[in-house]
Amino acid sequence: MLDNGLLPIGTVALLKDSTRRVMIVGVCQKSVSTGTFYDYAGVVFPEGFLSPDKLFLFNNSQIKQIFAIGYQDQEQLEFLVKADQVRKKLREEEEKD
Repeated sequence: MLDNGLLPIGTVALLKDSTRRVMIVGVCQKSVSTGTFYDYAGVVFPEGFLSPDKLFLFNNSQIKQIFAIGYQDQEQLEFLVKADQVRKKLREEEEKD
């Protein structure tokens, strides 16, 4: 998938090399165990949150197909602009390390 910025929470997508869809429940996430930064946190769809170990961290580049775009309003759009700026800054910092 092209990286045209972050997708809104509630978006349902299929990841590459996966047969289950995920729903985005968070953006600009950092793995506690590895410290790696990810674009999204997601849960299996349609079940939703099952347990902390069933939370998936992934990036735009891993998305194969989008089935539904999450809810968007002015507040969400403004948030995604700010979150995308943070994401780009964090990616630049990771590349320096």
